[in-house]
Formats: sequence, structure tokens, C-alpha cells
Amino acid sequence: MMGGAGNTNPSLWWRLSWQLSLVFVGVVTAVIIGLCFYGASILSPNVALEDHITAVLAPAVSLDAEGRLEIRNTPELDALKQQYDGLWYVAATPNGSFVSYGTIPPVYAELVRLTYLFEGADIRGSAGTNEIASVESVETGIGELRVLFGGVADKGWPIFTLMSNAYAIYGPLLAIALPAVFFTVPRIIRRGLASVSEVARKASEIEPRRYDARLPLDGIPREVAPLVVAFNEALGRLEIEFRKRQHFLMDAAHELRTPIAIMQTRIDGTAEGQDRRRLLDDVARLAETAEQLLDFERNDQASDLQETVDLVEIARGVVADLAPLAIGAGYQISFQSEVESLKRKGSPSALPRAVSNLVRNAIDHGGGRGMITVSVSDIGGGRISVTDVGPGIPAEHRELVFEPFYRVTPKSTGAGLGLSLVKQIALNHGGEVRIASAAAGTEVAIQFR
Repeated sequence: MMGGAGNTNPSLWWRLSWQLSLVFVGVVTAVIIGLCFYGASILSPNVALEDHITAVLAPAVSLDAEGRLEIRNTPELDALKQQYDGLWYVAATPNGSFVSYGTIPPVYAELVRLTYLFEGADIRGSAGTNEIASVESVETGIGELRVLFGGVADKGWPIFTLMSNAYAIYGPLLAIALPAVFFTVPRIIRRGLASVSEVARKASEIEPRRYDARLPLDGIPREVAPLVVAFNEALGRLEIEFRKRQHFLMDAAHELRTPIAIMQTRIDGTAEGQDRRRLLDDVARLAETAEQLLDFERNDQASDLQETVDLVEIARGVVADLAPLAIGAGYQISFQSEVESLKRKGSPSALPRAVSNLVRNAIDHGGGRGMITVSVSDIGGGRISVTDVGPGIPAEHRELVFEPFYRVTPKSTGAGLGLSLVKQIALNHGGEVRIASAAAGTEVAIQFR
């Protein structure tokens, strides 16, 4: 039971099942053929025709009026005599009565009257003749008949006769063994690859920003281990590159802080009127972007996730801090909570940043009017939502807005890191971010578990 459209990955257990079945059939066939060749080399050459001859003679025998044995010339017997012109035979009943046909070799002349004594025989190897004779028994309408015959040693194919007679052995063998192969091989393979399935499960659980994650090698089959080792080495190389990028972004964000502060001080001291306000807004946006870059990278190193925090207190504090900014941008802002307090384990530094980013996102994209509502409820493990009455987010953008540096429109303000950071913080706390948007507004919520 993994390519392009219309292609499916081959099933290992199915491939091994039918291949092992073919191998088994091939081995059994080779053994049967080998045994038949061996049998043909040690058995009488007459074996190829003994069944045919006795089958033709059986319906031809009868007793005359005086009770003596006779053989009628049936069409089958006539055809047999014409086909094998060297054929000779002696047919005898167990009481000693017999009839003969053909030229009996002199060396076997003494056996004619003794044929009734033999139930079966392979007669050959005499120094006086190369003639091979056989004795076979057959049931007829008058009872058992014993037939001594020869003159057909070079006729027929003994190997095929032996193979046809061996079906009673290899038929049941194949009938039992083939289903057993199909039932047992998948179980054996599944058991043997159980550790590989476990590694695949752990690989699927690796988070995108878990740079130190590695797959275990314990119990992995030797043939599969190089693949796991190569995968771990690839993860190691990715970790090195991610660390380089992380250090670069953090260093760059730190370096930006100083010139931004200098610019803000100079603008505040020199510029006037609308130009001053515009320049201060631009500098504030640069400062916010630098802080978001730092937050984006610091989030991977959060170590305070097990402290006790109050979601109500956090949300209320963010509303109080950002209320002047929201009012100055043309909004009303409110805070609602279904509970007086909602405590849980979390980061007292990351969670306020997440809620703050949701409120800032509503201020930037809410259309500059209406109410921004921050709500807290005890649904599940807790829920903090921010709702605006802006133009909403198109359906095709609702999942993409959580990607780093993604902006709904190219002219959007900001670096596109706010919602991505919210998603990271929610994941770090075992939760998720949910978004619901329509033409009349958007709600973005952090749902804890």
C-alpha cells in the first residue's frame, strides 16, 4: 500500500506478496519437474503408455460361453494396435486364464503363464535382451485383469505422464500455500516496517520552526536506516541555515533601533506641521516593523510558557494601552469578558504581544470607523477575540494572512508579520487562531485548549 497526477505509490506488501508467490510457484514447479525427470530416469519407460493400454483393454475383455477369457477387437483396440505396431501383450485373470497378442520376445516366453502372479512389475536389465516389459493391473467388467506388455518403450513422454499424475501432490500444496503467502507476507512486512511507520508519524509531527527536531534510529531496519540518517542530516543543514537567518534578522532589527530613535529625535526637534506628523508616523512604522522582526524571532526561544497568566487581565491591559491609538484613528474600542478572571499557563510576555497585534491589525484594516471589540470567554481552554466592522478579508486571503510577510494588498501598511506572530504564539500555547470574515467585519480569535 507514495508522483504526478494519476500516479499512485506502489504497495510494498502487495509487490512482495505476488513476487514471493511467483517465486514459490516457480520453486514448487521446478521441484515437481525435477522429481518427474528423476522418476522418468528410474521408472519403466512404459509408464507413458501403461494407463492408455490398460484403459483400452479393460472394456475389450469378456468371457466366452465356456468361461474362457477373450479380448474383442474394439475400435479403440484396433487403433492402438495400428498406432504401435511393435505392441505385444498378455492379459491374464487371477485364476491363471490368459490370452496374448503380438510377438512375445523369447526371453519373456516363460513369464506368459505366470502373468497372473504379478500385480505390478517393471521387467528389464536382462543380459539377453533390451526389451522392456511391464505388468499392470486393471479392473474390468469380469474382475481384475493383469496385463504383461512391451514393445512400446520408445513411445510417449514419461515426463508428462508423471507430471499429470503428480497433481494430487502439487495441487493441494499450491492451493494451501498461495493463500498462506498472501495472508502472512503482509503481516510480516507490516510488523517489520512498524518502526518505519512510527518514524513517518514522527516526521509528520515536526513543526516548521522546530529546527532541532530529529528522527529516531532505534529499531529502524538496516536497509532503511540510511534514508533516516540522510533526512536527519538534511534537517541539520536546514537548522544551520535557519539559525543564520534568525541571527541576521535579530541583528538587523537591533541595528535599526538606534538610527530610528535618532531620526525620531531629529524630526521631533526640527520638523513642523503636517510634515512633522507624517515623518513621525513613518518613523513609528519603521520602529514597529523592527520590533515585530525581533518578536518574530524571539518567539522561537520563548522559555516562559509555564507561568500563570490571567487572560482577562492581559486583554484589558492591551485595550487600555491601545485605546488612544484606536480613538485617534477614528474608532471606538470596547472590552468585554464573560468571566472576572481566567487563569492558565502561558507566557506573560508573548500573549500581550499577540493580543496587541490583533488590535493593531483591526486598527490598520478596519476602515477607520466603527467599534473594535476585544472579548474574553472561557470556551475550551479560553478564548480571546478581536472584532471590527471593516470591509472584511476576501476568502482567498483568509489562510494566507497568517504567512510571514504576506499582505492582502501590495499597498498595505506594515511588514505582514503581525498575524504570523499571533499564529506562532497560539501554537506555542497549544492553541490555534481562527478567522471569520464577511463584508460587514472580521473576527480573529485565539482559541486555547
